[in-house]
Amino acid sequence: MSAHSDSTHRGGHRDGSGDRQGHGHRHGHSHGGGHGNHRTDIDWEVMATQLETNGELQLPALRQVAARLRELLGPEHEVRRVLDIGSGPGVMTGVLAEAFEQAEAVAVDGAPGLLDRALARAERLGLGGRVTVRHAELPDGLDDGLGAADLIWSSRAVHHLGDQQGALNALAGALRPGGLLAVAEGGLPMRYLPREIGIGRPGLQARLDSVQEYWFEAMRAELPDSTTVVEDWPAMLGRAGLSPVGGFTTLLDLPAPLGGPARGYLHAHLTRLRESMGEVLDDEDRKTLDVLIDPAAPEGILHRPDAFLLSATTVFTGVRPA
Repeated sequence: MSAHSDSTHRGGHRDGSGDRQGHGHRHGHSHGGGHGNHRTDIDWEVMATQLETNGELQLPALRQVAARLRELLGPEHEVRRVLDIGSGPGVMTGVLAEAFEQAEAVAVDGAPGLLDRALARAERLGLGGRVTVRHAELPDGLDDGLGAADLIWSSRAVHHLGDQQGALNALAGALRPGGLLAVAEGGLPMRYLPREIGIGRPGLQARLDSVQEYWFEAMRAELPDSTTVVEDWPAMLGRAGLSPVGGFTTLLDLPAPLGGPARGYLHAHLTRLRESMGEVLDDEDRKTLDVLIDPAAPEGILHRPDAFLLSATTVFTGVRPA
């Protein structure tokens, strides 16, 4: 499974073409019917640059998350080992290594190319001695001796596993007594354009949200051992044996006008939407997307002055009783 602690998918962190997590580093699914035909396959290694860029845009919010996790663990709890499950290119792995200075931080992912990026990133940050990697395809890799940890972080990974409750049970079981499991699986849909953008029909983002929810439903249905569950994450963490459970939300707010990296990320995001879901949209919305991703168009996302980036991510937490 490959994952990302940083992209904009379901509940504030889905880009519609898929998250960077899954049961392997590529989803090999296709879906037809209903609103049209579109694919739900994802090759995370192809998306590596986009994943790392998105993670870097999210660094202020990710550092807030790490600080909050330190508070939840408390100064009396010695953190010796941290697992980043579905680490992708290791942006959050590095943040966790910086926040927990005495701990080994382990990037766990199913895509070797992304793990190579995680190691290279750690070396650039001077963390090479404390960041290691582990290749593991999920969910099978959860039962493959990942070892015990004081903190387990997983962002946008569990919802790419058919049995989400089973995955939480396995992660909770890998915690040492008093250890903390934190999963980023909630939030709000990302916003980056006003309702009226001067081209096409107003309200494009609301319609894209609807298409992405349809994609997500198709993706979930095609996963091995897909199990329907009410996504009450605190209740699910409680059923995994964790107590107390809770949650908190962080906000990424990049106002207009955006800088180059944020515009580049949004361009890649919209391009993937156009490629993976264009057949589901009507002609007018397809034409609008074509203008937004046109590098030469003044109305495009790379040039328009009103583009912004607003993202809210919710992290759910649970503690393994001592």
